[in-house]
Amino acid sequence: MSPRTFFRSFAVAEVVTWALLIGGMLLKYVAKVGDWPVSVAGPIHGFVFLAYLVAGVVVAVNQRWSVGVTALALASAVVPFASLPVERSIDRRGGLTGDWRRTATDDPRDRLLRWVLGHLALAVVLLVAAVVVVFVLLLIVGPPVGG
Repeated sequence: MSPRTFFRSFAVAEVVTWALLIGGMLLKYVAKVGDWPVSVAGPIHGFVFLAYLVAGVVVAVNQRWSVGVTALALASAVVPFASLPVERSIDRRGGLTGDWRRTATDDPRDRLLRWVLGHLALAVVLLVAAVVVVFVLLLIVGPPVGG
């Protein structure tokens, strides 16, 4: 899977889960069906949101995005449906062109990225575990605004 496909997959997932969350909010507040739609869609969206941020950082390091492009890509997850247009914009500008960096350089970011790519199964497990830990901590803290 190329960096382009990897990042696009998470951008699409982010858009889909935004739709689920907004649909859940409409069901809760407009259709008055109770809290369950948001209780289901909220955690799904939250988990995908965190996974999108991780994917964005990994791709940003690999593609050597500037701080501005990286910040834009990550911030696009906060605005409903923005991750996909931002991904397409980055792609049009060549920011998703190429393959994963597997060649040795002196850049410490490249060393970490090569380790991740060389131990992909372990890296995926560790990254998913990190997302789960952050997700659980956020669930313990509670919603960003009063319930």
